[in-house]
Amino acid sequence: MALVVPDVLDEGCATRQALERFASKWRVLVIYALLAGPQRHAELRRRLAGITQKVLTETLRGMESDGLVERRVLREAAPQHVEYALTELGSTLREPLTAICEWAAAGASPAAG
Repeated sequence: MALVVPDVLDEGCATRQALERFASKWRVLVIYALLAGPQRHAELRRRLAGITQKVLTETLRGMESDGLVERRVLREAAPQHVEYALTELGSTLREPLTAICEWAAAGASPAAG
């Protein structure tokens, strides 16, 4: 079976579309944070230093729309309690992220490590 190399320069390429979705640094970091399990908005904000509430909310909504994250309402009554978790599709990103982390660690200089 021959290796298929996608034409990521073509706007219609599915690989390009996926790469564009992950272009936001926050999306990858949210996925990484949620690999540890479901978390509430405030927990994610604490773990993702530098992200604003607005950007986190927008990021989670986009990821939910893309099928990577699911929003679970834990309590309907005010104040509403909601948690976020990776979907089955989102969970499939564990191995590629692990490979990127291993690649980065292997290429890191001893002074940076």
